[in-house]
Amino acid sequence: MEGDNKMKTKLWRVGTTYIPVFNVELSSEWYVNKLGAELSYKDEDKAILNLANQSIFLVKSIENQTANFIDIYGEERFSLTYEVDGIGELEALHKDFKENEITVGEIEDRGHSGRNFVFYDLDGNKFDVWSELSPIFKEKYMISN
Repeated sequence: MEGDNKMKTKLWRVGTTYIPVFNVELSSEWYVNKLGAELSYKDEDKAILNLANQSIFLVKSIENQTANFIDIYGEERFSLTYEVDGIGELEALHKDFKENEITVGEIEDRGHSGRNFVFYDLDGNKFDVWSELSPIFKEKYMISN
């Protein structure tokens, strides 16, 4: 019986995120220069970047296409949240993004632990940054001082 089968595999992590962009060349330069991504491959249709411990594919798309969506209240939402290690790092990154002329929102208190801010890439893809680094990630991948 199908219903009796227990799932034996699990999803371990998100390995790749796909982001629509209009100009692969300009966008890949922006991600490298503004966000510190590492370019690992590029052709006319896509660029593959290493950023925030995963692969980011910038995929050539039609103009004005984004990964954003509208929620039930009519608000534009992001599809991806990056994490930093603490409020101090969030504030420093926010300042750095402003100085690098990245479109950013204000640092917000959303009623849960930590603080957040949003930012946009060249194509209007909206992303979130949160000041709370996952404890499991910290434990497994970061060297404690």
